[in-house]
Amino acid sequence: MIRRQLQSTIESRLFKGKAIILIGARQVGKSTLFAQIASTREESIINLNCDEPEVKELLSDLNTQGLQTLIGKNKIMIIDEAQRVKDIGMTLKRITDNFPDVQLLVTGSSALGLQDKLNEPLTGRKYEYHLYPISTGELYSNDGLLRVKQSLETRLIYGSYPDVINHADEAKELLMNIADSYLYKDLLSLDDIRRPMLLEKILIALALQVGSEVSYNEIAQTVGSDSKTVEKYIDLLSKCYIIFQLNAFSRNIRTELKKSKKIYFYDNGIRNAILQNFAPISLRQDIGALWENFIISERIKANHYNRRYVKSYFWRTSTQQEIDYIEECDGAFSVFEMKWNPKKANTTIPQSFQKNYNVAEIAIVTPMNYLEHII
Repeated sequence: MIRRQLQSTIESRLFKGKAIILIGARQVGKSTLFAQIASTREESIINLNCDEPEVKELLSDLNTQGLQTLIGKNKIMIIDEAQRVKDIGMTLKRITDNFPDVQLLVTGSSALGLQDKLNEPLTGRKYEYHLYPISTGELYSNDGLLRVKQSLETRLIYGSYPDVINHADEAKELLMNIADSYLYKDLLSLDDIRRPMLLEKILIALALQVGSEVSYNEIAQTVGSDSKTVEKYIDLLSKCYIIFQLNAFSRNIRTELKKSKKIYFYDNGIRNAILQNFAPISLRQDIGALWENFIISERIKANHYNRRYVKSYFWRTSTQQEIDYIEECDGAFSVFEMKWNPKKANTTIPQSFQKNYNVAEIAIVTPMNYLEHII
């Protein structure tokens, strides 16, 4: 069992009169984390999984008296996959308001309507956290420096889902199962997703363009669709925590590209499963893209878990100057270039960016120094 970095944070928030919401993709360990926290408590617990039709129906139509009957004498209430329940926000509000001695622990694997359902009813009544696949910091805390270094190339190929890390000999089968059976479950349940084959084609196109600027028009031409449909599917994939988007940074320089975007995967293993390419590092032509995706996703995990509040971008100009990754915090900028080959660590950051913006940190991230930037 790998202890998750959020465990201590969540434990410190228990019984403060607020629901605790844990979001993230399916299979990243949300239910396991809540179960681990609950196992250390003496309070009685009720556990409800909204993927079960009976539970989903029950929570969709309960008044306060019905909730009292359901909760009984339990003091901790775990609700898994809350996005499956209609008007779940009002149900959670009713529990929080009427049962102040009951701690709500709620998971959601999709923002498809979940944020809208929760934000207004639970304003001022919730703590919300994002759980990602296992982070480098979590692996380091549990297994030490040697294990982290030994597992780097494996994680670049197979990613960091808990099951994959804990059962490395079954990594390929587990990843294909996650990609085929779990990842898109919420997406494919939507009435307006009528073309699962199109979804697969879009994912393949995105996987092939990691680290490159993405054009909805070009993807639409590639997959035989239109740009509005592609944009809608990409938005839905983001809301299922499969991919995330970086926008181009633009403020002062005339040649800066303003409307460009890049798309990355939260997990390298999922990206490679979509392409069905698990070839070792020594045989890959896309190691640069894998390294960039890995470092940026790990940086996002570390920022969230360590409560570092930053805005993330990439930067490029019409004259082909570029920076892989930028973070803005309190008016200062940290800039990162990812280089798998340490021999390219002498890369320079464009002077035009440094002259126009308050640059607090410059990092050329290679396998020799990457840990100092993502733990």
